[in-house]
Amino acid sequence: MNEFLDESAERYSFDRDNIIAIGYSNGANIAASLLFHYQNALKGAILHHPMVPRKGIELPDLTGKYVFIAAGTNDPICSPMESKELHSMLEKANAYAELHWENRGH
Repeated sequence: MNEFLDESAERYSFDRDNIIAIGYSNGANIAASLLFHYQNALKGAILHHPMVPRKGIELPDLTGKYVFIAAGTNDPICSPMESKELHSMLEKANAYAELHWENRGH
């Protein structure tokens, strides 16, 4: 996905450093995975019901990255604990991360 974004920015002449991903469930997991693996893949992300894409790795320095996480207190697929863990991991990597709760499921 990161290579696709690089190639697309070049081909279609858009600012590669100004991409904000928006994803729901698996789409949010893909966007979060980009943040976990590539320091400059995204400017930020809006993640609806994401999971922690990978555990046991050191995240790149995400200083200056903005991440909004929308989570459900009754989500049977992505537990509140998983949402809190993702939020914490992003903050520890210096991202500006906000976790928003709704009393809903997935």
